[in-house]
Amino acid sequence: MRKICIINQKGGVGKTTSAVNLAAGISRNNKKVLLIDLDAQGNIQTSIGATSQKTLYHYLIENAELTECVSILGKNLDIIRSDETLTKAETIINKLPKDNFTVLREKLDGIKGYDYILLDCAPSLGILNQNAMLYADEAIIPVSTDHLGMDALTKMHEAIQQLNDHFDHTLKITRIVPTLHDARIKSSKELLAQMQNEHYETLAEPIRTNSKLKEAPKAMKSIFAYAPSSRGAKDYEALVRLVLGDEIHHRTNGLKSYAATET
Repeated sequence: MRKICIINQKGGVGKTTSAVNLAAGISRNNKKVLLIDLDAQGNIQTSIGATSQKTLYHYLIENAELTECVSILGKNLDIIRSDETLTKAETIINKLPKDNFTVLREKLDGIKGYDYILLDCAPSLGILNQNAMLYADEAIIPVSTDHLGMDALTKMHEAIQQLNDHFDHTLKITRIVPTLHDARIKSSKELLAQMQNEHYETLAEPIRTNSKLKEAPKAMKSIFAYAPSSRGAKDYEALVRLVLGDEIHHRTNGLKSYAATET
């Protein structure tokens, strides 16, 4: 089972859009996927809906049964939604006298039957996101193709390396995903070229700006269901194929090709 956190401490870079469409795309390739929302804003529920009575808060803090917290969205796609109660969960976890960095791992390690667990992280490096990074084996980092995006990418590299060193963990950055890319803008093209030069081993093809990607959440659909012929669908389909192709490295090389220390 691949455990992937989709993370960037910077907001507005397309994390939830990437998480939702990756989960939907992977599930369409006969892989069983669980998508977990780690953001109290609850954007996954807003984007693709949920029917569960209980949330990640109830699963983590009140020991609710997994079946009470999971919404089944398709043949191979389940989600655990979150809402504002997740803020209370973070406060409770912060106050634990010990082991507050492994709460998520202890709970999620009991989940079986999935090929992929994807964690859509909030734009922060708070205790829940640190929990997510310690649970996951892989990190996918969506990065906007602008100056602030590049700065955030550098900071995420440093944060992951520090976490790995401190906890003797082996979280690997498997893919960096350039998002909100507009090739008509000179600075966007230049920063994409810089990413390609500095992160060529892990860089995915860019996700271009596309109105359909913005419209899909209002329809509560993935881009593949909402506008399958759109540029957004084609870009995310390419990312899905890339992530699926990484399974070979995951199985045989222990992700050695994708170190967080990449320069």
